[in-house]
Order: sequence, then C-alpha cells, then structure tokens
Amino acid sequence: MSVFVRFAPSPTGRLHPGNARAALINWLFARKHQGKFMLRMDDTDQERSELEYEVAIQDDLIWLGLNWDVFARQTDRLDRYRQAFEHLVKIGRLYPCYETQEELSLMRKSLSSQGRPPVYDRSALKLSDADRLKLEAQGRKPHWRFKLDDKVVAWDDMIRGPVRFEGAHSSDPVLYRTDGLPIYTLTSVVDDGELKVTHVIRGEDHVTNTAAQVQLFEALGFNPPKFGHFTLFTDATGHGFSKRLGSLSLINLRKEGIEAMALNSLLAKLGTSDAIEPRLSLEELVEDFGIDKFARGSPKFDDQDLLQLNAKIIHLMSFESVQKSLIELGYDQITEAFWHSVRPNLTYIKDVAFWWSVCHGDIKTPLQDRHFIQIAKELLPQTPWDQTTWSAWTNQVKEATGKKGKELFLPLRLALTGQEHGPELKELLPLMDRTKVLERLSA
Repeated sequence: MSVFVRFAPSPTGRLHPGNARAALINWLFARKHQGKFMLRMDDTDQERSELEYEVAIQDDLIWLGLNWDVFARQTDRLDRYRQAFEHLVKIGRLYPCYETQEELSLMRKSLSSQGRPPVYDRSALKLSDADRLKLEAQGRKPHWRFKLDDKVVAWDDMIRGPVRFEGAHSSDPVLYRTDGLPIYTLTSVVDDGELKVTHVIRGEDHVTNTAAQVQLFEALGFNPPKFGHFTLFTDATGHGFSKRLGSLSLINLRKEGIEAMALNSLLAKLGTSDAIEPRLSLEELVEDFGIDKFARGSPKFDDQDLLQLNAKIIHLMSFESVQKSLIELGYDQITEAFWHSVRPNLTYIKDVAFWWSVCHGDIKTPLQDRHFIQIAKELLPQTPWDQTTWSAWTNQVKEATGKKGKELFLPLRLALTGQEHGPELKELLPLMDRTKVLERLSA
C-alpha cells in the first residue's frame, strides 16, 4: 500500500517543538516508505485562525526542510463537510441538541458527584418536533452530535499496540457547533477519507478522538486509516511542556541561532531507543527512522540538550554550508581557514563575531608578567605566518625564559586573545595581523 500522511496544524499560533515533532515524524515516515506528505491547514476556527500564522507555519516547515507534496485548506472544503453532515442526518447518526454550555457543565458535575462517568445522556433524542421548535423560538440554536454505536472500537496502534474502547463509555461527540461550523472530529475524518490518507500519526492526546472517528469513518463509507499515537514530551524536570512553549516557538529558536538540523536531530530521536546524535541531513534521519522504535514512555525535551546538539552540528558544518549565513551576518570577509579554525568553539554561527573581533578588533587583555611578554614580543617572528609559526615562536620563548607547559602557553593565549580557552593558536595566529599582535603584546 502506498503511504500518504498529513500534518494538520491549526493556524492559530506559531509552531513549537511539539508541533515540529509531529510534522517531522510524519515526513520521515512518508519518505521512508517513498510516500507522500500533505500539509493541511485545519482553519475552521475562524475566530482564531489568521493568515499570518498560516504563512509562518509554512516558513517554519521550509526552514526545517520538510517540503510537502500536497497542500489543503479546510475552509476550501466546507461544502464537503456539509454533504457529510446531510448524509449523517439522513442515516440517523447526527442529531440536534439544544443544551447550553452551562447546562452541560451542570450535567457533568451532577454525574461526577454520583460517581458516574460524565457521558451525555442523549436527552436531545427525546425531544419532539414541537419541543425543538419551541426551543428555537426562544433563540436557541442547535449543536449536532454524532450518535455512537454501542460497540467495541479496537485498532492495532502502530506505537501503542492493541487499543480498545467501549462505545457505551463515551459521549456522543459534537460535530457541528451552534454557529454552523464543523468541529475537528468531522473535518479531519472527511479530509482523511476523501483525500485517501493511509496513516494518521499524531500525539497520544488524540487517542480518545480516534475511537469516535473510527465509527465516523465507517458511517461515511470510508475504510479507517492506520493509526499511530506517540507520547508527548515533558520538560527537563518531567512536568508538562505546554506552559513553556511561548518562549520555545520555532521562530524564537531560529532567532536565537538554533540550526534546523539540530532541532531535527533531537526531535527525530526523542521517545526512541536510538542515541541522539548530530545529523547534517534529513536523508540520514530517514535512513535511521522506524515508527516501531517509538516507546510508550514520555521523553523529555531539554533545551540544554538542544544547545549542545547545536554546537555539535556547527562543529561538523563545512564552510560552503555556512557561507550564506556568514554573509547575512555581515562577515563576507571570513575565509574557509578562519571558519575551520574557530568552528570548534562555536555554539551558534553568530558566535563567529566574537572570534573575528579577537583576530581583527580591539579587545581587552588581562595584565601579564611584563618581562615575560616583552621577551615574547621581541621574539615574535616576521610574516608570513603559517601553522608552524606558533610552535617555532613558543619554542624560542621557552628557551629564553625557561617556562613551559601552562606557564608558557596560557600567558601568551591571554595576551593575544584575552581568553583562557579557544581555537588552537597554531591555526588562529596565521589569521591575525602582526601589527595587531604587537599592539597586544605592548598593552
């Protein structure tokens, strides 16, 4: 069977790592099986959906490298949901209800206080035509519920294994709101069925939706797709992640300097037994991917892990792959030699600015043994410099002062860079101007 999957965000806000993980898992699954990946905008919430967010979602996916084969928008398909509505009414599976939100809330509280599950009692089915006309005359508008069959709904989940729901223990789900707009439960099934989605891979928070949707697929004459529900991740402390998502939107991670492949490398492995390692391409992640690798435990998303992975990614990046970013940062004079010299000391690409300043700008250096530094200054070789210059120079300083090891190298590093640690000076020194070095040795 050919594979056709979808990522279906609501354009009501920016994407965060949880959304990105869902998109990435579906994309990797499609590419692993030579299938297709659809981006579908679930935008029927007209009060909160905005074109700005739709554009931003597409920008974020492009940044991640998750190109889509098919695009759909639910507001373009409202007539299809209305046809499904009419069919369900005709076969007696959709019925109007007139309870207000307050009345439903009181009903649930009453059932809970009696120790009973808060399942809708289908009292609307007892209304006569006259009762309904009277309620509508009072200004009440109906919402519409899907009548579940009293039967077991079961499926073999690709991640969770066998899943079973008793129909009698579930409330009839609302499919149409009082404002005449369809609910996710209906629109998702109509789209997945008509567009022939073969696998629905999403978070475990949708498991209960699936039980009702399986019956809805069947009522509309569709074969249900295969389902896979992955566990949602928590923060580093094991607590819920949702409250922290604002600061961790993908746009903020991008502005901070996180590389797309750092985020992809982390999200692709969270929840699996695979080691989290830096990957420079999505093709490498496709090769490693297996939906059966996802476990039932809740993985932890730690932004410090992401930061460390970002550094590892940068340490592997070629000059060609970062040249465009360097130019955008205003460093079009950076050479390949400079990049290879400083990249082991970068966490973000933008950190290159610091080491450029070390080589070519004005920096403060701590006070050193003036006598030692004066000797080093006098022994500083003439240019041109290469990777042998540092060794030749320090050997001469060692013979002249008797210093060795840390007592030899650290004062010189501090005098030249102002830092105790950094790039190897055999590589950095040839990139520096001799006049600048003499200035620092004279400071």
